[in-house]
Amino acid sequence: MEYVGIGIIAIVVILIISSIKVVPQAHSYVIERLGAFQTSWSVGLHIKIPLIDKVARRVSLKEQVLDFPPQPVITKDNVTMRIDTVVYYQITDPKAYAYGIVNPLSAIENLTATTLRNIIGDLELDETLTSRELINTKMRSILDEATDPWGIKVNRVELKNIIPPAEIQDAMERQMKAERGRREAILRAEGEKKSAILVAEGRKESAILEAEAQKAAAILRAEAKKEAAIREAEGEAEAILKVQTATAEGIKKINESKPSSQVISIKSLEAFAKAADGKATKIIIPSEIQGLAGLAKSVVEIAKDDKVD
Repeated sequence: MEYVGIGIIAIVVILIISSIKVVPQAHSYVIERLGAFQTSWSVGLHIKIPLIDKVARRVSLKEQVLDFPPQPVITKDNVTMRIDTVVYYQITDPKAYAYGIVNPLSAIENLTATTLRNIIGDLELDETLTSRELINTKMRSILDEATDPWGIKVNRVELKNIIPPAEIQDAMERQMKAERGRREAILRAEGEKKSAILVAEGRKESAILEAEAQKAAAILRAEAKKEAAIREAEGEAEAILKVQTATAEGIKKINESKPSSQVISIKSLEAFAKAADGKATKIIIPSEIQGLAGLAKSVVEIAKDDKVD
């Protein structure tokens, strides 16, 4: 009997210990009582009724990632390509996640594939390659709405890789090479154009500077000639002024000395004698000098008569 009692006590202890549950952070436990949903346990210590309550499902509330293999899709212009997608989702309702659908992950994968085919079917090849953001946004919206009854929220959908057919890839590579060659030629032509413009502008600036230098030199030469002519004219004017002043002073002094008519006549005769010493072939003698010459002759004749007597 003692062993039976010890066994019963051990069973009770085991049941009590197994009934104590601790839910970790970012997790939730779905509890069923007699096969029916009872509640959802959040983080912390919980005790269930032995043999009646059970943990039906342990659910992680963290954001999770589903990386699907490449899916074949056909574009609007009948080009078959493969696209692999990445879905970021999070469980927001443990009850709906546990009882809403049998295999939620498989459902999300199939839903992603069909949604991707529908979206790509409305786009051509070039649009598909350049509209990743548009495709991601549409897929996230459609998947989030479809998975809401399952207690799942789709946060992001990304196209991981787009793999076109080999011949399309070759054509794209050739096109890219041609485009790079075209851009290189454009850049080279623009560089040569800029270089030619800079050279022409340099020549223009040089010609302008040279013309301005020649203009400045001509102006300086003209100013120098003008200054020299002004100085020369001022010198001549000053010389004339000095001569006129000297002449005026001489006349003034002569007038002040009050010379007699005989002195004036003698000075005139001296001036005539100086004029006669020149090379002129014709000399006009003023009447006053002619009278003076007659006077001189009369003086000579009187002198001769006096000697005879």
